[in-house]
Amino acid sequence: MQITREYLTLETATGPMQCQLFRPVVNGRQFPALLFYSEIFQITAPIARTAAMLAGQGFLVLVPEIFHELNPLGTVLGYDDVGKDKGNQDKWTKPLEGYDSDNRAMISYLQQHQACNGKIGAIGVCIGGHLAFRAALQPEVLATICLYATDLHSNTLPGAEQTLALSNKIQGELTMIWGRQDPHIPRAGRELIHQTLLASGTRFSWHEFDANHAFMRDEGERYDPALALWVYQQAKSVFSLM
Repeated sequence: MQITREYLTLETATGPMQCQLFRPVVNGRQFPALLFYSEIFQITAPIARTAAMLAGQGFLVLVPEIFHELNPLGTVLGYDDVGKDKGNQDKWTKPLEGYDSDNRAMISYLQQHQACNGKIGAIGVCIGGHLAFRAALQPEVLATICLYATDLHSNTLPGAEQTLALSNKIQGELTMIWGRQDPHIPRAGRELIHQTLLASGTRFSWHEFDANHAFMRDEGERYDPALALWVYQQAKSVFSLM
C-alpha cells in the first residue's frame, strides 16, 4: 500500500504543535488512526520510517512534535550527547498535563478527517511509550501499544497527576512491550508497572524480550530487525481489532 506524508500545525492549549501525518494513498476509503509518539529526539528519520511502516499497513498515523512548546517548530534533535541532553531537559520541563491537551487537539483533528473511520489507537517508543500510555486515558483511544515506556515506574515527570497512578481510568486494551536488557526500565520497575496494572483491573497483554532499549530504532547497534518486524505484525493485529 502506497502512502503519503504531509505536515500540519494544530492549535493546542499550550501553543501551535507541528505534526506529520502518514496515510495510505487510497481515495474514498477510511482507515483507523494512530497517535504515534516519538523518542525525546522528536521526529527523526527512524521515527518517520516507523510511521511509514505503520501507515503502509492501513492506518492514518499522526506524529506530533512532543516538545513543541519548548522548541521552534520542526526541531529534530540528534542522536548524540547534545541531542540527548536537550531532549532530557525538555522531558523534565514539560508538565504531563500538556500532553493531555495535545491529545485532545490531535483526537479532534482525526475525528474530522475525511479518511478516518472514527477509530483511534496510540503507540509510542521510549518517552513516547509513556505518552501513548497517557493517551490511553482519553476515552476515544481504543487500543494502545507502549514500547519500552520510560518514567512510568519512577513517577518523576513534572505534573500534578502521575500517569501510572491513573491506569484505572484506561478503557481500551493495552499492550506493553519491554526489553529485559533495558537499563532505563529495570526488572523492579517492570514488576511495579505489571502489579499496578493487575491491581487497577486494566485489560492488558505483557511481552518481554531479550532486547535492549530502543530496539525499534533502525540506526545503531541496539536495533533488532526481527523483533521490530514482530512489533509491526502485532500492531497490525491489535489495531485492526479496534
